[in-house]
Parts: sequence; C-alpha cells; structure tokens
Amino acid sequence: MFLLRYRPITFILVGSAAAFVHLLTVVLLVEKLAIVPLVANVGGWLCAFAVSYGGHALLTFADHDAPLLQSASRFFLLSAAGFAINEAAYAILLHASRVPYYVLLAIILIGVAVATYLLSRHWAFARTRP
Repeated sequence: MFLLRYRPITFILVGSAAAFVHLLTVVLLVEKLAIVPLVANVGGWLCAFAVSYGGHALLTFADHDAPLLQSASRFFLLSAAGFAINEAAYAILLHASRVPYYVLLAIILIGVAVATYLLSRHWAFARTRP
C-alpha cells in the first residue's frame, strides 16, 4: 500500500492537518471569543487529537496490529505528554517573546512532531507481545 510505503510522508500529512486544525481552533477562539491563548490552546489540542488519532490509525499506521483500545489509550497518553510540553513551552515563550502567539504556536507544533512520530511508531501503535 502506498501510504505504508511512505509512512513518514503520511505522518507529516496527517500531522499537518492536525496542526492546522489546532492552530485554526486557537486563532478562532482567541479572535472570535476573546479566550486567552493558553486556554484556547487546550481547545485546539482536543480538536487536533481527534484528527491526529483518526488519521494515524487509518492511514499512517494502518498496518498496526495493536488492539484499538490499546493504541487509542497509548496515543492519548503520548499526545497529552506532547501537549504538556507544548503548553509549558508556549507559556514561557508567550511571556518571554514579542513574537505573535500564532507564530510561537506553529514553531512549537513542529518541534513536538518528530518525537510524536517516533513514539507513535515504536510504542503507541505497536502490539505488546506477551
């Protein structure tokens, strides 16, 4: 299957879609509802999680043999840990930088993506062998 042969590319495409959803959600929450960026970031992450898990389960790691509940719970833990790093870095950079909030968030989302790929491939979507 094409998608599995080019797994890193598929990961980037799914991750880019999730990052776009994350960023767009944050911008909409900040600009339209006047929610502060750090709080809006939580909403962005939750929306992006659905896109990310669905895309990776159905496309990037379609050949995984891990049970659904196992891969979903592991991916959620991985995503939550990535989000914790994201939120901490975002809080620090928002206070220490004059760069616009959406640029900072874009930089952070890219930075967390590499670790997410490696941990997804080798842990979240891997079957635990008895």
